[in-house]
Amino acid sequence: MARTDETDETGTPDENRETDVPRVTDSGVARRTPAAPLRPTRRVVLAAGAGAAALLGAAGQAPYASAAPAPAPAAPTPADLAPYASYWFPDSLPAGSPGPGIVWRSLLRWSPESDPDLAHNTATVPLAQRFTPVPAHRDARAGQARISSLVSFGPTAGNPSQGSPTADYYALTHWAYIDELVFWGGSAGEGIVLAPNAPVVDAAHRNGVRVLGNVFLPPVAYGGDLRWTRDLVQRDAVGRFPLADKLVEVARTYGFDGWFVNAETDGGDSALAARMREFLRALRAAGEPYGLRITWYDAMNTTGRVGWQGALNQLNQEFFEDRAGRVADTVFVDFRWTAQTLAASGALAERLGRSRHELWAAVDTESRGWDSAVPWDAIVPRDREHVVSYGFYRPEWTRNHLADRSPGAFHLADDRFWTGESLDPARPAPESGSGAGSGWRAPATAVADRSTVTGLPFACSFNTGHGLRWYENGTAVSDTPWNHLGLQDRLPGRRWVVDTAGERPSVTLDFADAWRGGSSLLVTGALTAPAVVGLHSTRLPLTRASVLELVHAGGPVAVEVGVATREPAAPGEPVPYTWLPAGSTDRGRGWRTARVGLGSLAGRTAYALAVRITALDTVPVVWRLGALSVHDAPRTRRLAPPTALRVDASARQDGGARLRLSWRAAAGGDPRPRHYEVSRVLPDGTRRFLGGTCGTALYLPAVPRAGRERAAAFEVRAVDELYAASTPARTTLTW
Repeated sequence: MARTDETDETGTPDENRETDVPRVTDSGVARRTPAAPLRPTRRVVLAAGAGAAALLGAAGQAPYASAAPAPAPAAPTPADLAPYASYWFPDSLPAGSPGPGIVWRSLLRWSPESDPDLAHNTATVPLAQRFTPVPAHRDARAGQARISSLVSFGPTAGNPSQGSPTADYYALTHWAYIDELVFWGGSAGEGIVLAPNAPVVDAAHRNGVRVLGNVFLPPVAYGGDLRWTRDLVQRDAVGRFPLADKLVEVARTYGFDGWFVNAETDGGDSALAARMREFLRALRAAGEPYGLRITWYDAMNTTGRVGWQGALNQLNQEFFEDRAGRVADTVFVDFRWTAQTLAASGALAERLGRSRHELWAAVDTESRGWDSAVPWDAIVPRDREHVVSYGFYRPEWTRNHLADRSPGAFHLADDRFWTGESLDPARPAPESGSGAGSGWRAPATAVADRSTVTGLPFACSFNTGHGLRWYENGTAVSDTPWNHLGLQDRLPGRRWVVDTAGERPSVTLDFADAWRGGSSLLVTGALTAPAVVGLHSTRLPLTRASVLELVHAGGPVAVEVGVATREPAAPGEPVPYTWLPAGSTDRGRGWRTARVGLGSLAGRTAYALAVRITALDTVPVVWRLGALSVHDAPRTRRLAPPTALRVDASARQDGGARLRLSWRAAAGGDPRPRHYEVSRVLPDGTRRFLGGTCGTALYLPAVPRAGRERAAAFEVRAVDELYAASTPARTTLTW
């Protein structure tokens, strides 16, 4: 799956890129075929942010594998406190020396006990159960095509474990349409086995989406060596596959859901292919008791050579299903597919006793995004059953192509990618142009959305997992830009379904003000008639004690909350809301909380939530929804605070410090914390938010000394599902 383009992972021109020439595959999807590589570059092969200056070793030698033993992991030192997402070679390491910022590691020699970054890389949010509501669009199908998304969130080396102090980040929020996310990356100069970082896994799991790590065996032209393939599938003295066991151990230890296996190193034979299939079987057998999954990429075939089929066929079907049964859970079909090969692939899958929707047809969006030419009817036709599922390659184009990469600009582009140009999944814009490959068929118009909002208490502060500052109760308590997907809320899956008899207002996620986190829902425009904004699809059991709380500001508007106690009659039909008054707001009055009793709906289930706003004046409306919650009153008891808070390591520099904090969850905590928040207590007693995490350790990259204070004071609070915080645990760092 060699992919190149003209920019590096920051979106800036790569002055050292190799010459490439465009070509068109049988599928009509434009690709670039690399010319003979003379100087490997930052954008090699996957363009996965492999930031390595180096497919070449420091001495400029080709990175052929050697039998050099992997160095034992070292404990963190003051010069190297920042934790990063883990990456490895299967066993043998390249010759030479790694480039700056790169650490070569052998997966075979990894163990949790020797991993100094383990606490920072471990995801803690369990995989949530999902349900499928009646779709908002009549053509969106349930139980047919699904979506896999292959995303590079950062470079292979130096990808922060727990977010970073910038809002310029691919803060994916359209989880409702995704089934599986692959943590994409890898290069021959850094490492070829990647474990996803914890914030990505925690956000995905909160929305019921599985996350796979990546095993990438690169093409020879890009530094791949067949030794790494043989390392991966090696047997031990008793015939076991030690790397299969190790991959399962990594996934279980770090808390993610399986592996995407991409064997693109050519030069093998049928014996190596048979060994690879046996390895996949062993990996599956070891991971199946824990629910781990395997996706196989259409590259190596049964001859042992790399021959991208663009199909499931006799040359690769044994990596999907053989005579003994299931080998891989899904297959990612290479970009060379055609309408004919996909139809034949789906038919073959069914003859093998498998679902045609276990095949992902690759859709390349890295270079052109929604302008990509895709023959959609070959995958998700409107007039018959979906042929196969589809897999987006590099949808983070929605961020990377922007000149303005502010959070608001990014989410506007990302909403258009997933929802369509109309920005309303119930009323999509017509596909433009002519011909089979024209027009953008937004996922929301083909695939039914899913939700995990099934129990009380439930809350959403419309926090996207990044922002320009951090807010608590409507006040900014940090002016530092940030990103951390683990802090993201469960956002409305359908963005944005708006019903009005008048002019449609603009509905966006906005970062100029918020009640909590980094963002709020903003509705603006001249409301010539009441406007209904659909929010969450839910399955919430209501009791006499159930209440809904709304935190909102601006206007001037009258506000009602909508609770649907039954579903629409059919896809695309209106949601039957019951409307309850929630007061009014005026410009300039600031944030206010409305509390609406739901006792009249006791014994019923809330299937959907919405707001209806009616203008109280002729001036354009500017109204914000800062938070929404549903819970049984009175609120549950307060969480117990964390314990054993300590500074694990620190380094002083430039009048400040970098440090690692860790703590323990309270014993017997029920309910479990949603996440933890870390604050600095300044000498005047004010608190400044420093960061948060779902785990029990956090790296702080920049803590300045406040005046001549003798020690910096820190507090950590456990936060529950309604954002209520525990009393703090405290510690200090002496200057």
